[in-house]
Amino acid sequence: MNENVRLTAWVRGRVQGVGFRWWTRATALEIGGLSGYAGNLGDGRVQVVAEGARDQCQQLLDWLQHGDTPGRADGVTEIWSEPRGGYDGFEIR
Repeated sequence: MNENVRLTAWVRGRVQGVGFRWWTRATALEIGGLSGYAGNLGDGRVQVVAEGARDQCQQLLDWLQHGDTPGRADGVTEIWSEPRGGYDGFEIR
């Protein structure tokens, strides 16, 4: 069963000012079925929240951890939880 989940990921490295959020959104839209956002944090990290089927969220996480991302992702911390809803598509914040 591919239940719906919420993925929250914090990406550290050189991920601000390099198009990382734009590429994250484009990748989420390419995977399909995901809603949420990618936003800059004050400490230099990017926070990614994605809701959708577990397989699609895992694909996005795999891309964040190992993909050919803009800038340089040095590490990703993630938590999985129940979806909360309230997102209209996938946005950049």
